[in-house]
Amino acid sequence: MSGTVQAVAASPTHGFSKTLLPRIRLIAGLGVEGDAHAGVTVKHRSRVARDPTQPNLRQLHLIAEETLAELVGAGFQVAPGDLGENVTTRGIDLLALPRGARLRLGQDAVAELTGLRNPCHQLDDFQPGLMRALIGRDADGTLLLKAGVMALVIAGGAVTPGDAIALELPAGPHERLQRV
Repeated sequence: MSGTVQAVAASPTHGFSKTLLPRIRLIAGLGVEGDAHAGVTVKHRSRVARDPTQPNLRQLHLIAEETLAELVGAGFQVAPGDLGENVTTRGIDLLALPRGARLRLGQDAVAELTGLRNPCHQLDDFQPGLMRALIGRDADGTLLLKAGVMALVIAGGAVTPGDAIALELPAGPHERLQRV
């Protein structure tokens, strides 16, 4: 399975949406250069309040363009970067990947998936009903969180729209992504 980077974004401040950029630079062990969520330890404000020494398993946020298209089809006005993601992808079912899956983004950067983004009230602050639209259930009744995936940056490098994404699955058995 392979895909394409559709958009990249970052923000130096803690806010909801991120600014689209012509390129971002990933830094191994930290995240996106210049992004408020970059760091070895947690940067998400609610997590810092609980325990600022926790490891940062949310160095990079990715969401599929297909998810954004589904939201637009449901009447929401969303575009890349709007939901706070750093990388918008196309062609890879991010939500179906196992924990530990690695994505090579462009020539050098590698991200390892740690879990699912936990939808929060900020989605509804952005557009009413958005949180509910990003939570569902599969055929078995299992809760589905569709607000994107989180990752660690394993290898740094520049990432630009149009870059290829190559997928490397971990050795099995595979562990389903859980919220982080």
